[in-house]
Amino acid sequence: METIIDATDAPIGRLASIVAKRLLNGEKIFIVNAEKAIITGNKDEIKERYRRKREIGGTKRKGPFFPRMPHMILKRTVRGMLPYQQPKGRNAYKRLKVFIGVPDELKDKKIEKIEFKKSLNYITLKELSEYLGVNWKWQK
Repeated sequence: METIIDATDAPIGRLASIVAKRLLNGEKIFIVNAEKAIITGNKDEIKERYRRKREIGGTKRKGPFFPRMPHMILKRTVRGMLPYQQPKGRNAYKRLKVFIGVPDELKDKKIEKIEFKKSLNYITLKELSEYLGVNWKWQK
């Protein structure tokens, strides 16, 4: 079974926990509009926390590596909620696809929107990615 989920205004932690549980139940999930997902809290603290995550690994850069692109940040968040070191977690992770915007092949299909209470204090993944140094022209 395939499901398309719109990440617009969804807190990434809550969205990731729902998606992880559904992946473990065998669903194939596509997440669209990843750049519009949000992280609630103080913007400056969030930016600092993610900047520190990027710097982990020292000067030789053997890892761990942390993504800068919004769709990869969301995908990494879902991975953290899966038992990734076990075969069932790896197989579940392979059934996840995350996109910036809505790709052409998914435009005409039914997109599920999971409703969350919107916070007043948040940062979008697009803003966070721009802060982390993504030099890339956004699709929208």
